[in-house]
Amino acid sequence: MNLVTTPDSVLPIALEAMARTPDARLRTLMAALTRHLHAFVQEVKLTEDEFEQALEFVVALGQATGDTKNEVVLAADLLGISTLVALQNNQDPQGESPAALLGPFWRDGSPACESGDSIARSGTPGIPLAVAGAVRDAQGQPVADAVVDVWQASPVGLYENQDPTQDDMNLRGRFRTDAEGRFHFRSVRPAGYPVPTDGPCGGLLRAQQRHPNRPAHLHFMVSKPGFKVLVTQVFADDDQNLESDPTFGVTRRLIGRFAPAADGRSATLQYDFALEPGEMKFPRPPIP
Repeated sequence: MNLVTTPDSVLPIALEAMARTPDARLRTLMAALTRHLHAFVQEVKLTEDEFEQALEFVVALGQATGDTKNEVVLAADLLGISTLVALQNNQDPQGESPAALLGPFWRDGSPACESGDSIARSGTPGIPLAVAGAVRDAQGQPVADAVVDVWQASPVGLYENQDPTQDDMNLRGRFRTDAEGRFHFRSVRPAGYPVPTDGPCGGLLRAQQRHPNRPAHLHFMVSKPGFKVLVTQVFADDDQNLESDPTFGVTRRLIGRFAPAADGRSATLQYDFALEPGEMKFPRPPIP
């Protein structure tokens, strides 16, 4: 009889039970995940108390997820998994723009805007920021009529769905590139901000003595049929947390020059994107 007898006997029996999975990719994924989980449990000699705490943490992630944040996505970010998946699946072999993690605050259906519009709709105070750039293909040719979806935190470090003083969809907008692949818009300079720390992820950061502060950045999602959807971020070059982003999202090519005006009262950002050919497939929104 094929029954469990020792700790080492559990894995082969579990793998045999999963071997009948009709979907080949699911079969591969679950077998690999099971092997790694069993190896982890045996390597660290996981105790029953630790196992119970781990299960409580997973349950708490779901319970803390709602209309203003996605704690499950945040956990993947804080473990470096989101960045790893983004980089592994977007190797930019021909110089395409590097991808970055989506983050827990993207919302689908942000307002369509005209070139030059401001996405600061709530009278948001802060240093005015003018953003301009171009979208090109891997050969450097302009990509006209691409959609540039942008979202950001406010100068006090809050996204609009976290802050009742901001209008709905404040600091979010979608722009289309012109015949030369160019786009431009106005905003206010974003601030760095702490990732949410009122849930289980915050507890994990405190236990690890890690700070929660992301460097200031703008989020971009650039799309057009015939190209892979580019999900990325552009970070302020003068932020003190570039090397200690708790989500490990900063790569050298994603650092943009947030150039201050001579009088220090405004700033500009010029940043271009290069798209990779492929399927235009959008991610699932982490929040409504």
